Amino acid sequence: MIRTVVFDIGGVLTDFRRERYFEDFGYSEPMCRRLYEVTMKTPYWQEYDRGLLSEEKIRSMFISLDPSLKDDIERTLKRLNGLVAPKDTAIPWLRHVKEQGRKVLYLSNWSAPSFRDCQPALSFLPEMDGGIFSYRVHMIKPNPDIYEKLLDDYHLLPEETVFIDDTPYNLLMPEYLGMHTLLYRSQEQAQEELDRLLEAEQPPI
Repeated sequence: MIRTVVFDIGGVLTDFRRERYFEDFGYSEPMCRRLYEVTMKTPYWQEYDRGLLSEEKIRSMFISLDPSLKDDIERTLKRLNGLVAPKDTAIPWLRHVKEQGRKVLYLSNWSAPSFRDCQPALSFLPEMDGGIFSYRVHMIKPNPDIYEKLLDDYHLLPEETVFIDDTPYNLLMPEYLGMHTLLYRSQEQAQEELDRLLEAEQPPI
C-alpha cells in the first residue's frame, strides 16, 4: 500500500519559467535563448541548488562562459523574482491526495535565492507534511543520497512511497531504491495516473 506521495516542485507544483523569465527584462527571443544557454542550461546552475557556493561565485561561472553578457547576467540573476510561477492546481491536488489518507512531502532541487525571491509560488507549503529542499542539505537529485535522506528523515518504506517528477532521470534512483514513480507530463495525466495508483494501493483501514 502507498502511504506517502512525494512531489517534485519545479515543473510539478510550480511552473519553472526558464527562457520566459528573461522576457520580463525586455529581451528579444534570441537574447532570451542566449542567456538561458549560458545560465540555466549549464551544469553550473545546479550549484545554486546544491547551496555550497555564493550567488556571486555562481554568476561569475556563468559570465566566464560568455563575458560579453556580464551586465545582462548580473542584471537578471541578482534577484530571481518571477523565475518560478505558481500553479493554481497545486493546493487542490495536494488536498485531494490528503483526503485519500496519504501524507504529502516534497523533494526538490531548489536554491536559496529562489526560496527567497519566489515565495508567492510556494503558497502550498503549509499544506504539506514536510520535505527536503536541496540547498538546505547540500545534496541534489539524481544523486542517491538525497532520496535516502528523505526516506530516513521521514521513516518511509520505499514500497509505500510514490515519487512524482517531471524529469525522467530523476526517477531512476527512486525506482532502484524500490519506490513507485510517476513521470509528470501534464496535470491531467499525472493526477489520473496517481489516482489509479492510489486506488490500487489502498492502505489498510
